[in-house]
This record gives sequence, structure tokens and C-alpha cells, in this order.
Amino acid sequence: MSRTQELPRQNDRLTGSVIVVALVSAISGLLYGYDTGIISGALLQIGDDFGIGHVWEQTITASILVGAVIGALTCSRLAERRGRHGTLLLIGIVFVVGAVAASLSPEPITLSLSRLVLGFAVGGATQTAPVYVAELAPSAYRGRLVLFFQIAIGVGIVIATIVGAAEVIDWRLAIGLAAVPAGLMFLLMLRLPESPRWLAREGGDARAALARVRADDADLDQELHEIEENVKEEQEASTRGWAGLKKAWVRPALVVGCGLAVFTQLSGIEMIVYYTPTILTDNGFGDSTALRVSVALGLTYLVAQLVGLAIIDRVGRRRLTLVTLPFAALALIVLGTFFATGHSGKSMVPWIIATLVFFMACTAGGIQLMGWLTGSEIYPLATRAAGAAAQSASLWGTNVLITLTLLSLMNAIGTGPTFWLYALFNVVAFVFLYRKMPELTGHSLEQIEDHLQKGKFKPADF
Repeated sequence: MSRTQELPRQNDRLTGSVIVVALVSAISGLLYGYDTGIISGALLQIGDDFGIGHVWEQTITASILVGAVIGALTCSRLAERRGRHGTLLLIGIVFVVGAVAASLSPEPITLSLSRLVLGFAVGGATQTAPVYVAELAPSAYRGRLVLFFQIAIGVGIVIATIVGAAEVIDWRLAIGLAAVPAGLMFLLMLRLPESPRWLAREGGDARAALARVRADDADLDQELHEIEENVKEEQEASTRGWAGLKKAWVRPALVVGCGLAVFTQLSGIEMIVYYTPTILTDNGFGDSTALRVSVALGLTYLVAQLVGLAIIDRVGRRRLTLVTLPFAALALIVLGTFFATGHSGKSMVPWIIATLVFFMACTAGGIQLMGWLTGSEIYPLATRAAGAAAQSASLWGTNVLITLTLLSLMNAIGTGPTFWLYALFNVVAFVFLYRKMPELTGHSLEQIEDHLQKGKFKPADF
């Protein structure tokens, strides 16, 4: 075997440090899923303890999302200026502080502010952890290791729903438990180096950092040369950063990316994840039944994500999204009809649960996958970090709007019509993506950027 054949395999070998990097990413994803999902079951206890109504419940739920918008935008810039490693250390500390403060909150104002802090860490993790993993992982494992973050979100949601359904764990302990993995994330980060790519851009010792995550016999010269070439290309690009997103030829990518992010939330999945127990108990379901439904939905979310990730490169991003959206809309229409016509009693419980599970499978395994995935694909290299941050802020901002208004909307127009409204959002999403979103599967990042530069970023051009 020749030397040139051996080197890529040596550089692609998994090391202990790379596995720790993947664990950090997985823990940050798990914390995202757990911290946003735990409120679903906890709200039933919080409402009783604090004697609050729907307005405060919405505020407590949404505060973590407001923090996520701030965290996503702030940590995007912080990671570029101060490094990915230091930013993730800060995020680990904020996770611990937010979880402990929320668990000790004496009244709803403090709880909301504590979850705002927690949200800063959640938003920061969604921006920084996948980038850090991508820049440290061997090329042969990069895709799989980055996807640990996405899968871990589903695992966190499942754990949160199981904790809530147990009904024996006080909400304070349930929320405070998140401090344990957050502390572990911080300790693991202390063992890891800064991103070699960031160091190369800033004039640091990229070789030493790379050597800490590669096998002893790896060809560091070859990999460092590739990193330096990529950094040089980015620095010489005429369209860079946030200003670059304003360029006319970049705008189609921004429209598709941010539009897709908005519709991942308007699909109704966050309504189901956050408020299923509240919606069901308000409509006559027992607490235990409502919480067990949440567990079933959490498991469905995780399984659908795994299936979607397994088939997405064969089916195609655009096709998978367009095939699943009509079925998600149909499920919401059926759910709305159950509640609007009064067919939501005990005899209909199995049908309601089955429809909820079907909706979750279609949405989690379809459009929900695209909100994070496309942010790393559709933007030109020099604007990718800014584009991903804008897309993330659009996603979290829409999430905030939904969470702050959903229960009030249901009180105003009823549960059934609310489900119908979200079914309409799915129909609008189908039309928007059918007309605007090209099929990105099978195209390299360079090919996608080339289509943008030539003004051919439309479904018919791919």
C-alpha cells in the first residue's frame, strides 16, 4: 500500500479526544432537548404551586426561547471573535447557573428570568457545538459526529417526557437535574483544544491543537495545508459575514433558509412538544394520561428523526419535506375536527393519540430535520456563519411568538380551530418550499454556491 493511501486513513482514525468532542456535542444537544422539553410536564405542577394562569405559563415556557434567540446571535459572534472552545466553556457554565437558578425560583418572575439565562445557553449551543465538532472531526466521520447533536436533542426530549410522566419527581428537581450533564460538559471541554481552523485564521498554533485530536502517525502537514487554503479562500471572498447576506445573489439562500426555519415552527411541532399535557388536561384528559401521551410523542420524535436521517440522502431533502407536509396538515385537520365537534371524550382517546403520533412522525421526520441541516449547506462559505445565525434566530423567534400566544389563542378561538390554523401553515409551507427550495441532496457545497452566483437557485435549476 502506498504512502498516499495510508495517510487519509491515519488522519481519519477516531481518537479518544475526538470521541470526547462528540460527547460534548451530544450533551449540549441533550440539554437543548431536555431543558426545552421538561417544561411540558412541569407546567402542571408549576401552575398549582404558583397559582398562575395561561398567561404566566406561556411566559415561563417562552422565556427560554427568548434567551435562545439572544444566545444564538451573541455566541455566533463570540465564537468567531474569541474561539469555539472558550465559548463552549461559557455555555457550560451558563447551563449550570440557569438550571440551578430555575430550580430554586420562589415565584414566576424569577423562574422566567432563570429560564431566559438557560435559553442563552441553549441558543449558544445550537450555534457553536456543531461547528466545533465539524472543525475537529476527521473528514470520514464528520457527518455522523455532527448528527450526534441532532439525535441527542430527541433523546433529551424523551428523557424530559419520561421524567414528567413519572409524576413522583418535583418540578424543581426535574429542572435542576440538567445541571449534572451541564457540569460534565464543562469538565470535558477542559480536556479539549481550540478549533485548529479558528487558530489558523487568528494566527495561533493550529498544529498543536490538531495534534491533540489526531493519531500519532497522522499527516498533520497535509491537513493543515487544507485548513490554511480554506481560511485563505474565506478571507479573500468579496462577500463576507453579515454584510454579505445583503448581496442580491445571496438573498435567495437567505429567503429559503429563514423561510424554512419559520415553517419548522409554524408546522405545530413546538405546540405539541410544549403544551400537549396542558391542551389535553384542559379538554378533560387526566394528568397521568396526558403525561403518558407526551412520552409517546417524545419517543416518536426520536424514532422519526433517526429514520429521517437514515433516508434523507437517498430520498432527498426537498422530496422528503414535500411528501410529509401534506400528511402533517391532514393530521392537524383531523385533530381539529375531533375537538371542534366534541368528539374528544374517553371513547376517542385512542384515535386522538394515534393522530398526534402520526403528526409527530410526519413532522419530526420531515420538515423538522431541515431547519438545522440547511443552515450548514445553502450559504456561501464566507457568509455561512452569519447565515446560520440568521436562520437560527428566525427559528427561535418564531418559536417565541408561538409559545407566547398559543394558549391565549386556544382560549380565544378554541382548540379545534387552532389546530386548523396550524394545518393551514403547513399548506402554506408546502407551497413556499415547492416554489423556492431546490433539491440540495447530491450537490456539493461548492456546486450550491455556484448556482447562487449564477442566479440559478431555484428548483428547476437543480
